[in-house]
Amino acid sequence: MINGAILATLAAAAATVMSAQIVIPPPTDPVAPLSDFDIALGNAQTRLTVPVSIKDRGPWNFIIDTGAERTVVSRELAGILGLPAGPGVRVIAMTGTTSVATVIVPELSVSTISHETIDAPALETRNLGAPGMLGIDALQGHSVDIDFDRNRMVLRPSRKRSSTIRRNSDDIVITAQSLYGQLIVTDARYRGKKIAVVIDTGSAMSVGNIALQTMMASKLRPLGPISMLSATGGTLVANSFSVDGIEIGGIGFQNFQIAFADAPPFKRFGLEKRPAVLLGMDSLRLFRSVAIDFANREIRFKLPRNGIAIGSFPSGV
Repeated sequence: MINGAILATLAAAAATVMSAQIVIPPPTDPVAPLSDFDIALGNAQTRLTVPVSIKDRGPWNFIIDTGAERTVVSRELAGILGLPAGPGVRVIAMTGTTSVATVIVPELSVSTISHETIDAPALETRNLGAPGMLGIDALQGHSVDIDFDRNRMVLRPSRKRSSTIRRNSDDIVITAQSLYGQLIVTDARYRGKKIAVVIDTGSAMSVGNIALQTMMASKLRPLGPISMLSATGGTLVANSFSVDGIEIGGIGFQNFQIAFADAPPFKRFGLEKRPAVLLGMDSLRLFRSVAIDFANREIRFKLPRNGIAIGSFPSGV
């Protein structure tokens, strides 16, 4: 791990849907949870948000970003709360690596889960699209269950098990590898050839690397260029395509939409030369629910929606 370098966020969204105003909304009303860990979800430009309190103030709606190593607080919110400055860090984003300041967050809580004294990179609200992002540093040791039908997320404390528990016949359970706390799915293929998949709830759409684009070259159907805005403020223009033949845990995707970029996060994960994709919210919403269990390195997909074909694609087709 490069000393002082962090993957603060992999968030990417079309620039046309990002807010151009630098405005921190007032705290939302406290959400009455259905259980101790059951939280109502919000939506920020097709990404998921949860109410986060800092010390005894808030809550504010932070984007859930399972592609980010660290929780991020906007500079504007840090100013409102008077958070003291922390050490500088290097942030790896979709558009490159940059040095940013951090702020010291005395206490951060989501429902009944709290973390004391964290150094959070401070970025601009207009680039984040929210007052902050909740990264995997705040989610380790938990299972994040996202229910798209009910528009709710359940945070559950999780402990390492000796075997996989299959809840029902509709669950597709995938075991992942852990790198810097991030879960990388290796049970994935494109027309029979292995690829790597990173679950990235902070990204509005799925992004593949150049190695994957090369693998898919003859089968890609062009959709046109898109503009992506990184959390650090950089802009990346990439070509987007539609493709069939991607399988994740035996789930076959048809008309899978993907943009391609030689993005620094792939190098951070050691995936710059290996065909890989950051699976964004556009693809995750095809399922009725997605559960990410960091302690057991498991990802569960439930009840595929229209647009997903269960089964395998013949290799080379």
